[in-house]
Amino acid sequence: MKKRLSILAMALTLCALAAHAQKPTADVPVAQGAFAPSWEGVSGWECPEWFKDAKFGIWAHWGPQCQAEDGDWYARFMYYQGSGQYNWHVCHFGNPKEYGLKELCRDWKASEWNPEELVALYKSVGARYFFTLGQHHDNFDLWQSPYQEWNSVNMGPRRDIVGEWAAACKKAGLPLGVSMHGSHAWTWLEPSQQYDGNLTKADGTGQWWEGYDPQELYAQQHAHSTGWDNSGSIHSQWGWQNGASLPSEAYKRKFQNRVLQCINDYQPDMLYFDDTVLPFYGCDEQVGLNILAHYYNQSAAQHDGQQQVVVMGKILDEAQKEALLWDVERGVPDRPQAKYWQTCTCIGSWHYDINVYNGNGYKSAQQVVDMLIDIVSKNGNLLLSVPVRGNGTIDEKERAVLLGIKAWMDQNSESIYGTRPWKTFGEGPLAEAVNPMTAQGFNESNNYSNRDVRYVQKSTEGTVAPTVYATVMRWPDLGTFTFKAVGYASPHYSGKVKSVRLLGYGEVDFTQSLNGLTVAVPKVTNQIAPVFVITFADDNSTERQLNVWAR
Repeated sequence: MKKRLSILAMALTLCALAAHAQKPTADVPVAQGAFAPSWEGVSGWECPEWFKDAKFGIWAHWGPQCQAEDGDWYARFMYYQGSGQYNWHVCHFGNPKEYGLKELCRDWKASEWNPEELVALYKSVGARYFFTLGQHHDNFDLWQSPYQEWNSVNMGPRRDIVGEWAAACKKAGLPLGVSMHGSHAWTWLEPSQQYDGNLTKADGTGQWWEGYDPQELYAQQHAHSTGWDNSGSIHSQWGWQNGASLPSEAYKRKFQNRVLQCINDYQPDMLYFDDTVLPFYGCDEQVGLNILAHYYNQSAAQHDGQQQVVVMGKILDEAQKEALLWDVERGVPDRPQAKYWQTCTCIGSWHYDINVYNGNGYKSAQQVVDMLIDIVSKNGNLLLSVPVRGNGTIDEKERAVLLGIKAWMDQNSESIYGTRPWKTFGEGPLAEAVNPMTAQGFNESNNYSNRDVRYVQKSTEGTVAPTVYATVMRWPDLGTFTFKAVGYASPHYSGKVKSVRLLGYGEVDFTQSLNGLTVAVPKVTNQIAPVFVITFADDNSTERQLNVWAR
């Protein structure tokens, strides 16, 4: 077996060297079809039903920055003198002039990574799609990328990370998504200019990276942006404004080629862009529109003219929501959305952080399920990142969180998958409150109570009225609970209730009146939240008249 593995490793190395030696010179052509690379041309996109049914995905936001296990944005702040990550880096790796991002990429081996085991675990927890990082702002591609020589096949793990995740998803029957963050490396890696960020291929003679051009990774042969504050934050320049150094045509073209080639080679079902709207929006809209048109046309050609893929972007206006899916980062809109959308969040730091582990800082299963229930009631999906250690494993505390989510989903997932918003998303203190978002989100710390309810519905074959799922966000203190929206006098009245069932228990007693539907709460069936399944009589003519009279 060891001999076989060594032969395989040698073969991969030779393939990587061959790919490195033969860089493509031609651009990847943009696929032609019904979708044109303009806002009007891509506005015919519709969110596919399979994505609306799936509701819950898990994300491996994992790459070479996880090697340091010191949290998100590491490859930026390791160069920012005085920051906690700079101090961590000097202590553990040395001066960034001698040990920089390129060495982090070299030494990230992912030695214990088992994509099949992880994807199978995520599916068992209840995920119905999976995302891998394609590249982060560190500009390192996690696949066999002919347009980026700094990739996971040429160095580091010497494995096709995206390809192996894709194979595991295919085996598990999960749709695959790839997230692309690399458009921002141009400004994001600017602190490296004071260290190793200005090295060139000529400087590599006799070095471990001989033959590779550091500028293909760092992209720092340009003037530094202006207007940064002392924290090193570039959020004010995220939209390529406020003094941001603008990317070159070659840099933008290279990014487009990388994404199109990834689409062509791996056929993902979803793409996520960590950008305001799309890559380079604010300085050049065409790159993002080219990618959208290519992706939609390719999918339509494979599905009898009906595209079946999803692209996610942030801070979209209403017109842009006609062309791609709105993604909210670490937040939840306080009201339902007319267009389908998604929240992306993480149980810890986006990149693995040993300090979060040591400080018991992970979200609980309760917090994750709370968000999932709330988001689904408002016409959205939840994409949950579970941080992966540098070696490719997840820790035991993360597994405990996942098992808590699984326990609730095993009992209550019928209230999640395939549902749609009801006449009202909910009732209770939080449903009546205002909770605005900041920028792309960041308002997820909601204090749900046993007076907060979330509703969804699902059509049932052979019946006229839909089935309604009513979830109380915490177990009621008393032995009964009243759902006001189901009362005869409610503006959301849907007819006479035929039966009420508590998932994990069975039929429960109930009474329906002008004031609501009061149900018996017999016992605790899970540790998070009870779900009541409400079915209505098909003939509700008498009750509808009663409702009109009551008003």
